[in-house]
Amino acid sequence: MLVLAWGAGLWLATHFFGRWEDAQRNPNSAPESVHGSGYVEVQLASSRQGHYLASGKINGEEVTFLLDTGATQVAVPIEVAQRLGLQAGAPITISTANGRATAHRTRLQRLQLGDIVLTEVDALIAPGMGGDDVLLGMSALKQLEFTQRGGTLLLRQSTLQ
Repeated sequence: MLVLAWGAGLWLATHFFGRWEDAQRNPNSAPESVHGSGYVEVQLASSRQGHYLASGKINGEEVTFLLDTGATQVAVPIEVAQRLGLQAGAPITISTANGRATAHRTRLQRLQLGDIVLTEVDALIAPGMGGDDVLLGMSALKQLEFTQRGGTLLLRQSTLQ
């Protein structure tokens, strides 16, 4: 009985701390949206490292975005692109922190972050990206207004045509 109790206690502690660690890495696992007159807003909290990560969707499939205003394009790791069924288009040479590499152009039919929805977003399928995070670069962010203040990033999309 004691071994069973210890086993259950260890499982609960592992489960609790695993969720806590995930929440520390991505505090925006379920971004909430605010609808106003002519706009929709999503407010994101920064992670402990000062990054803005948020759960979202590409073509209806769950992904984690890492917002990167220094990236020209949305950049999708090869493994994620394969899971999403993205088509690799024309090759392009890119400069990364690790040097030059060949990426492939692609287009995202639908990108969603909270209730913000962008369609027909230019993106790259990028080699050598570690992890599963999709860099949300300026090809998407330029379609939004954004303001960063005190560890919070506010994204706003106009709903007026």
